Amino acid sequence: MRYQHAWEDVPTDQIPADNQDNLEKCIHRSLELGINHIETARGYGTSEFQLGRILPTLPREKMMVQTKVAPNKETDKFLKTFDQSMSNLRLDYVDLFSLHGINNTETLHHSLKKGGCLEAALRLREQGRCRHIGFSTHGPLPVLLDAVNSGLFDYINLHWYYIFQRNWPVIEAARRHDMGVFIISPSDKGGMLYKPSPKLAKLCEPVSPMIFNDLFCLLRPEVHTLSIGAAKPTDFDEHCRALEFLPQAEKITHEIDGRIRAAMQEALGEDWFNPYVDSIPEWDGIPGEINVREIVRLWSWAKGLDMVEFGKMRYNLLGHGDHWFPGNPAETVQEEVLFEKIKSHPRASRIIPILREAHELMKGDPKERLSKGD
Repeated sequence: MRYQHAWEDVPTDQIPADNQDNLEKCIHRSLELGINHIETARGYGTSEFQLGRILPTLPREKMMVQTKVAPNKETDKFLKTFDQSMSNLRLDYVDLFSLHGINNTETLHHSLKKGGCLEAALRLREQGRCRHIGFSTHGPLPVLLDAVNSGLFDYINLHWYYIFQRNWPVIEAARRHDMGVFIISPSDKGGMLYKPSPKLAKLCEPVSPMIFNDLFCLLRPEVHTLSIGAAKPTDFDEHCRALEFLPQAEKITHEIDGRIRAAMQEALGEDWFNPYVDSIPEWDGIPGEINVREIVRLWSWAKGLDMVEFGKMRYNLLGHGDHWFPGNPAETVQEEVLFEKIKSHPRASRIIPILREAHELMKGDPKERLSKGD
């Protein structure tokens, strides 16, 4: 999703030669390194079409190609979109086919209902047009657990990494159902680790924050695949360096985790760090649909590890992320009404001042999701 030309379909003659050349160099470099899982989606603009220019020239048996199509209330439209994906990719089948964005009860219903998108995907598998069926998600725990515990999927693409561990119960459920687990965006949504804050970089020495995060994820046998999200061929290099440290991964991650926890407690106070974020109500249970839980999480990392730029990137997407990143920023907080809603929280008196501080610290120009086709 990060090396294509545009986030919307454009005429083929508008794709610059240098962009296509860079994309193809990324694919060749990945295969040279033994990285053979190539993931795209219909919602990623020109990505599928540009991949379709190179995939037919490569040994098909050496690649696992994955694409994704958003669930739709109209199954015929879902199937038509899949046909377009296959035409773009110029492949007879994909190894992995995802329902893209089971993020709420509505998209879960479109997927699992009788005659819905999952049934359609299963027919595609019977026809040999895909080998395995999974789903990708940015959704809340109850939705994720319902989808996994349906027992109908082969794998899941989800967020889970050092600074966001809330989805671990979903990964455990996926293990019980013998599902593959693919981690989405561990380096970008995992903290903009390609340009970490100096404080985080210092705490992670002697490895980089990116290597620390890779090792943290790969130590869990329940986790099978990390998305690299390469935009250029050299983006693979630091991830491959992580493999050198695998024999010492447990010791390295334990020591770094200890330093990070100490730094967070020093910055935020021992009574705040970690235990309380997950017990804050979800955004749709908050007056004004303010995503208090996510804002407090972003504030914690911004204050604790100087990850302000990462916080800004995510914070200013609130109110513009639809079901992919729901809820609103803390721009207008009805403090008395909000306090009534959260007064049972063990640190309720701290949350409203944190929201004020978070907005001042991270506010900026509103941002749109890059992918608008989902």
